[in-house]
Amino acid sequence: MPAMSPAPAAAPVARPAGSPFDRAAGGNGTSVIGTDLTIMGEKITIISQNKLTIDGDVHGDIHGRQVVIGEEGSVIGTVNAEAIEVRGGVKGAIRAATVTLHPTAQVEGDITHQTLAISEGAQFDGRVRRAKDAADLKPNLDVSGFETIRMQALTNGS
Repeated sequence: MPAMSPAPAAAPVARPAGSPFDRAAGGNGTSVIGTDLTIMGEKITIISQNKLTIDGDVHGDIHGRQVVIGEEGSVIGTVNAEAIEVRGGVKGAIRAATVTLHPTAQVEGDITHQTLAISEGAQFDGRVRRAKDAADLKPNLDVSGFETIRMQALTNGS
């Protein structure tokens, strides 16, 4: 019987450095809250460094660079971003340099903007205000205030 030689070892898989709980700004991905997902609770704030598409339901505030509320999506709370597109529903304030309400949009709340486009068919009940300075509309994307809370959760969970 011939001698068997061991199979060559597989090359190690490169893994990113750091913990999965470490967050870094940047990248160019899209985060999606799907149609099967509902996020709710007291004092919920979702912060997205990139594009965020909401096809599910969010009861809380949203801060992001670009936020798209899909036709099946809804937000009850404040939406604050550099650019916001609404195809679904929003009950609450909208604040962005650029706001677009598509024909399927249903918005109840005030809009503060630099540029606003409302398509025929969009439903809007609220007040519109043009900000004097676009800097007043800049969303707060700094998550450092949440670092202590996140570390406490990690420590208590171990």
